[in-house]
Amino acid sequence: MDALPLGTFRARALGHDWIATRSLFVGGASEKLVARRLDGGDYISLNLYRLDGGPRLRPCEMPAAKVTAFVMDLAVE
Repeated sequence: MDALPLGTFRARALGHDWIATRSLFVGGASEKLVARRLDGGDYISLNLYRLDGGPRLRPCEMPAAKVTAFVMDLAVE
């Protein structure tokens, strides 16, 4: 996720166009990524916590596999 820009940006993932927003909190110790498919057909929301014991991914009310597949395929336009 570090390669993604902060703020709002357009991207392509999983064969669709998306608008996404990446935000940092607590000096970068946590971040949030929210994305909406431009055709209105899907939504992604996740939090990433950078803890002393390693990073923790916390999807928001969706399977971790869904957000992982999205982030791995995400290409900023």
